[in-house]
Amino acid sequence: MTDRSGPWVEIGDRVFTRRYRFFDQQIGVVLGDGEVLVIDTRLTHRQARELVEDLRELTSQPVSVVVDTHWHHDHTFGNHVFRPAPIWGHERCGPRMLELGERMRADVVERMPDLAAEVAEVVIDPPDHAFAETARLLVGGRSVWLRHIGRGHTDSDIVVEVPDAGVLFAGDLLEAGATPFFGDGYPLDWPETVSRLADLVRGPVVPGHGEVGDRRFVESQLAAFLEVARLGREVHAGRLPLDDAIAASPFSPATSREPLERTLAQLRGELD
Repeated sequence: MTDRSGPWVEIGDRVFTRRYRFFDQQIGVVLGDGEVLVIDTRLTHRQARELVEDLRELTSQPVSVVVDTHWHHDHTFGNHVFRPAPIWGHERCGPRMLELGERMRADVVERMPDLAAEVAEVVIDPPDHAFAETARLLVGGRSVWLRHIGRGHTDSDIVVEVPDAGVLFAGDLLEAGATPFFGDGYPLDWPETVSRLADLVRGPVVPGHGEVGDRRFVESQLAAFLEVARLGREVHAGRLPLDDAIAASPFSPATSREPLERTLAQLRGELD
């Protein structure tokens, strides 16, 4: 199965993205002198091997380091294919993968039975290098910064900053063209986290899914997250019916119940 929806795009000096049709996912690559960093590894080993093949269009060098932007299956289940390269993630990324990996595998099989055989092949392989707030990697002489700037899409989101190219990889803290997934999210924290992300923007911003954006895109997402939190507080305080909040949401009515219900759960103290 091939899933390529476009070529590699150089969005900064030796910094590339490729947008895959499956889940409309963005995968990032940073090239240094003789070294290669890959950001996220896709959902299955077959998808990860496809990524390895695609990398030959950019370089003959093997992958020297992998970064997981968070613990969700579509960003980490390809990890094992890239060993023995070290894999970096937030300190909660690995434990969450081990705790919830089989549940995520079962969820994929239930929702996408055509992928059952592929998902069965997956070896859940969490990061072996972890950090709490900030880590600096050297990729062929280039500095790449990993930063955990707060909870949002999950409890372990990180952004990947390539300062000399002015590029920021946001993971699923941002999503273009669709409602972000709130099912493991922290809607009251998310706006402040994205506000901190905006302070890091110097050029292109790569979301976990959808087209590459810029500061205006980040500000648009921030406004939407602020509105979800505001609507949730109104419902929680009894000033607004949930159905009216759904109708007023910045996201489509068909996908707005989950963000608001997750907001209410956090307001009730169920997520801390």
